[in-house]
Amino acid sequence: MKNVLVVKANNRPAAEAISSRMYETFMESVKGAENLNITTYDVFAEDMPYFGQDLFNAFGKMQNGAELTDVESRIVAAKQKAMDALSAADVVVFAFPLWNLTIPAKLQTFIDYVYAAGFAFKFDSEGNMQQLMTDKKAIFLNARGGYYSAPEAAPMEMAVSYMRNVFGGVFGMEIIGEVVIEGHNASPDKANEIIEAGLNQVKEVANKLALQHA
Repeated sequence: MKNVLVVKANNRPAAEAISSRMYETFMESVKGAENLNITTYDVFAEDMPYFGQDLFNAFGKMQNGAELTDVESRIVAAKQKAMDALSAADVVVFAFPLWNLTIPAKLQTFIDYVYAAGFAFKFDSEGNMQQLMTDKKAIFLNARGGYYSAPEAAPMEMAVSYMRNVFGGVFGMEIIGEVVIEGHNASPDKANEIIEAGLNQVKEVANKLALQHA
């Protein structure tokens, strides 16, 4: 039995948002897979105060045994919940859009919670970074209305590339699947064809995951 954490990072309905449809397609494809234990972490449904001074104040108070404020207690609990969810996962699936050239702020907050030295990575005595999540795998499901795979536009894309750098580069996860649906807004006459082809790829990735762990 493999633990699969699905991080849902779009709160728009599937009728309006392609990455939400990708999430639903993935979940439908793995439904009934007895060898997979599926858990969803919806970053828009979770109580996730933004990463900042409240967390550092909380750390200081915890060291001194002082009482935390409401927001400090919430952010400590939220950070721990995100870390626990990631720790328990063998495979992490991220379904997310490209918004304003990058990822949604709520997904960034999830990353801020788990991007921690001693948890996701560490430094050796010589200052070299060591990845601590090389036993985990990642799948990226992303949608973007424009075309960003072209060489002239690729440097502007900071969603999938950022996720690769964090989870593959820093954390050391093996990226075993990546589906990007792009251009459906830029080419409305081809939108249905583009979307259906991408959703079929999502099904293939999901089915492959289920078969690998059968």
